Amino acid sequence: MQSAGCGGDALLLPLTFMLPLAGTLILAFSRGTLGYRASAVVGVGSVGLAALVTALLVSGFDANSPAQVVTLWTWISVGDFQPEIGLALDGLSLTMLGIITGVGFLIHLFAAWYMRGEQGITRFYTYMNLFVFSMVLLVLGDNLLLLFLGWEGVGMCSYLLIGYYYQNSANGWAGFKAFIITRIGDVFLAVGMFLLFARLGTLNIIEILSVAPQVWRAGDPVAELAALLLLGGAVGKSAQLPLHTWLADAMAGPTPVSALIHAATMVTAGVYLIARMHGVFELAPTALYLTGLIGAITLLMAGFAALAQTDIKRVLAYSTMSQIGYMFLALGVGAFDAAVFHLMTHAFFKALLFLSAGAVIVSCHHEQDMRRLGGLWRKLPLAYLGFVVGGAALVALPLVTAGFYSKDEILWQALAADQSGLLVAGLVGAFLTSLYTLRLIVGTFHGDMQSDGARQAKAGQGLAHGLPLVVLALLSTFLGAWITPPLSGVLPASPGEGVEAGHTALELVASATALIGLGLGGWLFVFKRDWLAQITRQGLGAGLWAWWRLAWGFDIAFDWLFVRPWRGLVHVLRGDMFDACFRSIAQALRLVHIGLSRAQTGRLRSYAATMVFGATLILLSLVLVL
Repeated sequence: MQSAGCGGDALLLPLTFMLPLAGTLILAFSRGTLGYRASAVVGVGSVGLAALVTALLVSGFDANSPAQVVTLWTWISVGDFQPEIGLALDGLSLTMLGIITGVGFLIHLFAAWYMRGEQGITRFYTYMNLFVFSMVLLVLGDNLLLLFLGWEGVGMCSYLLIGYYYQNSANGWAGFKAFIITRIGDVFLAVGMFLLFARLGTLNIIEILSVAPQVWRAGDPVAELAALLLLGGAVGKSAQLPLHTWLADAMAGPTPVSALIHAATMVTAGVYLIARMHGVFELAPTALYLTGLIGAITLLMAGFAALAQTDIKRVLAYSTMSQIGYMFLALGVGAFDAAVFHLMTHAFFKALLFLSAGAVIVSCHHEQDMRRLGGLWRKLPLAYLGFVVGGAALVALPLVTAGFYSKDEILWQALAADQSGLLVAGLVGAFLTSLYTLRLIVGTFHGDMQSDGARQAKAGQGLAHGLPLVVLALLSTFLGAWITPPLSGVLPASPGEGVEAGHTALELVASATALIGLGLGGWLFVFKRDWLAQITRQGLGAGLWAWWRLAWGFDIAFDWLFVRPWRGLVHVLRGDMFDACFRSIAQALRLVHIGLSRAQTGRLRSYAATMVFGATLILLSLVLVL
């Protein structure tokens, strides 16, 4: 093992992924013999220890020092291609590491309460620990090949965890859908890696960022192509348009899975990839602008879709899609640090919202349709607090929430970059966020109880239930905004750095937009519920509402454009002319064989007659020819 400028980190850094891996191996090789308590101790404890190691790394981290590299061993050695198992720690990877292990530990702890009484708890924690291991490897890898290994690992774990309740075939198909769609993006990423290695001669991330400006000038077609391929991978993993349709169906997994994979970690991997490879994207202005445009369209599309959902987890899924759209918007205007800042605060409040949703679902006997809930704010005070605080952060309530500071930074950077179109999209998205968030909270916790599950709800108890919700609620307030990612010197300066003219005015406009959205939402969903229900049941309103509920019909469009033609082609190819041709040759040879085998009688008289007959035919042929 070799290290560069690491000191004690050379020993601590590998532990961040080795501890979850050890937990995975212990749980996997126990073959189900561990009980519920032992499985929970191993699953939660391994990630908790990794979080403790991360805290030690944070305490000793010097933001002014260069990236700290720990090389464990050479993975492959083929000529000049010698990728290493190497870990790199800088401000960006440390921020991601803190989110993965810190928020991941709280989610694992909550799962010990949520999964109580479930079958297969050992399998559940095996997959969860393996996911954390893969995600840590993704963010710590000092080369793209190791990053890709973690990238594929989280994709595999996502498939396993989404389809955890595999007895229901719909859950298995949801996992399969996520696996296939994210693989499309992974192909783009793999091809992008091949192109970078072919042109730059290395997959080491630090070397790529150093060599790329020497080989390519800004706007070089090859640099644009490389950035577009990387963007394709990021779009698939982060569920952005058009590879976004898997995320809502991924809510089929247990709620802690939704919190871990689809709120705090995996779906932000695409944001991390673009931020990490910022040097390539800075040389590709077209790809960079396309990144922001995709984010803007996705945040609007997902915001409208969230308005029409009735399942509380699907509302949060489209909300996640929309918030990642904000991160892509920030990346597109060159505000890489603002994107990472929002990634961090989003991990806090979205994990809080998902875990609070999990508390509601378990307490109401696995009821998660808002139309069958209501009136729960007295029965489930902690879950209600989680929704209020997390929802306020999601809406970006001014001054008191973490989401306000990170979202405000994104909007300000869009204005500073003179991208007025993206800024307007961000403001409209903030307005939509206020509407669907208030609808979610009112529909779930206020009004009359609509089902026996809601009427019989009992609040969760215990440390595993309460501690994660309380900690995440605190982090979702302005206290979470005090945690400043140490990104100085790692990411380039943002367009608005050092500029303050107009910032306060934009803050007032953004705050007013959110508050107006809340006011309109309160009027519609509290005082005009019957009128709104009538509007959405007939005429244009019904059609529009159904279109939004189907998330603009992308699944239907993809089914007609890709799935059905592919199935038709497969049906045709089952009996195509090429197969028929080869089958006819085989059949002809089989008939010849049958004829020749019947001629083998073993009778000398027959053989002699055949020879005379054959010789006669040959002689006659020669006579006719001559």
